[in-house]
Amino acid sequence: MAQGTVQVTHTGTSRWRRRTGEYASLTAALEAAADGDILTVAPGTYRENLVVDRAVTLLGQEGAAGSVRIAPPEGVPLAVRASAQVQGLHIEGQDAAVPAVLVEDGTPELTGLRIVTRSAAGIEVRGGGRPTVRACTVDNPAGVGIAVVGGGGGIFEECEVIAAGQSGVAVRGGGRPRLDRCRVHHAAGAGLSVTGDHSSLEALGCEIYEINGSGVQIASRAAAVLTDCAVHRVTGNGVTLDTDAVLTLADCRVHDVPENAVDLRSRSVLTLTRSEVARFGRNGLSVWDPGTRVDAHRCEIHDGTGDYPAVWVSDGATAVLEGCRVHDVPDALCVLDRGSRADVVDSDLSQVRNIAVSVSGGATAELDDCRISGAGRGAWFRDHGSGGTLANCTIDAAQTGVIVTKGADPLIERTTVTSPTEAGFYVSAGGRGTFQGCRVTGSEGYGFHIIDGCRSTLRKCRTERCARGGFEFAQAGADGEGAVVEECSSDESTQLGSPAAATAPPAPATQTAGLLGGVPSPRSTTPAAPEAAPEPAPETRPADTVLADLDALVGLASVKREVRALTDMIEVGRRRQEAGLKAASVRRHLVFTGSPGTGKTTVARLYGEILAALGVLDRGHLVEVSRVDLVGEHIGSTAIRTQEAFDRARGGVLFIDEAYALSPEDSGRDFGREAIDTLVKLMEDHREAVVVIVAGYTTEMERFLSVNPGVASRFSRTITFSDYDPDELLRIVEQQADEHEYRLGPGTGEALHKYFTALPKGPAFGNGRTARQTFEAMVERHAGRVAQLSAPGTEELTLLYPEDLPALP
Repeated sequence: MAQGTVQVTHTGTSRWRRRTGEYASLTAALEAAADGDILTVAPGTYRENLVVDRAVTLLGQEGAAGSVRIAPPEGVPLAVRASAQVQGLHIEGQDAAVPAVLVEDGTPELTGLRIVTRSAAGIEVRGGGRPTVRACTVDNPAGVGIAVVGGGGGIFEECEVIAAGQSGVAVRGGGRPRLDRCRVHHAAGAGLSVTGDHSSLEALGCEIYEINGSGVQIASRAAAVLTDCAVHRVTGNGVTLDTDAVLTLADCRVHDVPENAVDLRSRSVLTLTRSEVARFGRNGLSVWDPGTRVDAHRCEIHDGTGDYPAVWVSDGATAVLEGCRVHDVPDALCVLDRGSRADVVDSDLSQVRNIAVSVSGGATAELDDCRISGAGRGAWFRDHGSGGTLANCTIDAAQTGVIVTKGADPLIERTTVTSPTEAGFYVSAGGRGTFQGCRVTGSEGYGFHIIDGCRSTLRKCRTERCARGGFEFAQAGADGEGAVVEECSSDESTQLGSPAAATAPPAPATQTAGLLGGVPSPRSTTPAAPEAAPEPAPETRPADTVLADLDALVGLASVKREVRALTDMIEVGRRRQEAGLKAASVRRHLVFTGSPGTGKTTVARLYGEILAALGVLDRGHLVEVSRVDLVGEHIGSTAIRTQEAFDRARGGVLFIDEAYALSPEDSGRDFGREAIDTLVKLMEDHREAVVVIVAGYTTEMERFLSVNPGVASRFSRTITFSDYDPDELLRIVEQQADEHEYRLGPGTGEALHKYFTALPKGPAFGNGRTARQTFEAMVERHAGRVAQLSAPGTEELTLLYPEDLPALP
């Protein structure tokens, strides 16, 4: 498209001074124009670097969108330094060192700009720039979408960042923009990034999605306020706060996030109001470090898709939940470490697969007027120094209402537990606790079950319709002391503390059977702590079907042979037992070695399904963990975490990725060895309940197996996952293309084969992951190419060509 002419309407104070001139270039027109003049640009391509330093109006002539193209070979295509109006231009930049549109001063209005560029930023505002940007789009796969830096500001209304090679919107150096009804998507960095002192962002009615990283990232003393915004479909955390960041979310939605929906660290503060957090792979709210705090009011947190608590508070952090709903999650609230605290008021915790409230490591949880229902365990105060208060709460349909163990000492007041399957209140292993005005009704087990001589105090508590008994004190302590009971009663006996006896010091329950009336006498055995309620077993697929899925995987020929050999041994052993013959003992625990991305997790999941189909495992599900899930920060917490992970895997497969990280070479007093020792004992004590698979790089796994004499003996064999060759990587891309309704155009297969052959195979090489990332990069480059076509057909929309391949690293 050739360059057109520019018509300048020169305005004056009287109509006699109005005149119109035509200029051959935009630069000449701008030099001739004065404040208030109107520049109308004819369709064409202008390879000029425009500098608007006067309060003029610059208009692309009405017609087809993009008919006026500003596309210089280098430098900034459009710089605005005055309160001008710019409308209807198509901006193309080629210089990766500078922005495509730069606003340095004034309060200009930019309307309807389409910016398709490969620049440092699509739009950059700095210094005294305070633009109003309306209905503009930015497509910049090489850099930032919109950057507001160095004290810049402005308002962005109904704008869209279509693609960004870095952050979609980046605010730093004291920038203070406002986004109104904007969309940011397909960014390779954070969707919204705000960093540094005095930097802030206000967003209203915005949507952030399809982000390769965190949806929103606030850090280094920056602040932001998001209202009625949505963050979803990101690869990292939905929202990340770090180092004194401050964020307010009101009426927002964060959902479909594979990592933490919201992650806070290092004294960051979040205020969350009337917002929804849903479908998160790790924690809904993850709160770490002293001084870090979350205040959530009338929020809903639900549908956790992984095996992590919905709300995680640790390392001295604080969380406040008021009027919130947490439901359909593995665990609702986990408070860990001395100094950590959770205050929960008038909230509902329901449909919790494991534990509604877990308090350990000296942490504190305060629950007031809360309702817990449909949980495996209601509240568990785990160890010494852990405590807090449950006041005016109800716990319904849990396996056990409240558990207190290992020196924990909570205060439980006016709390009612209804229809527990094991016990209303359970105290063991040196747990303490004070229970005042509490009630248990309809228990299938005991109402209050206190063993090991635990010195709990019960005042004015009552039980009704408890199948095994209202109160059970199974064993006195070594000093002959036990629970103290005052004015408690049960519908199976008279009042357990008469007014006449109230003047005397309360006696331990284990020494005053007459005073306790119908309380059963102590038992000689100590029952184990109640186990988590088992989840319903998933529908088991036939072994042949699962093996067919294994065979359908690309490559892995030796792995498939090994798994089939194991399967055949197990199946024949089962048939020999049915025939009354001895069956060879087959150790089912495995070591998987190989590079990342070679299918180890996928094969582990299928292996679990196969064992379930053969009746070796009850469920065959996969629980994937790594060092961070097993190793605690203080003495004793590692064993608890490892036990919990093992319990979650009962009836299935516990898959420990990068297992060698549990035994670092310079470990010193590292707690990873405690995790290994605990795991070895659990594998021995529950050898039929769980299959353990450890995985990692070959050399590192050899070192791991030599750390503990019991480790190597627990695993039957090592299966090596070889790297994919270029043919197999090509097949993976072809599968991805078919799954997403793309096709490889002529010559693309050959180009991919050459690409994978030339690709460096260093430590970061991801094998199958690399193939998938290559396909995703091709799709992005294809989108950038096809977006330039006015009416692409089906072939243009589906065919991938060699030019869509990314550059070799």
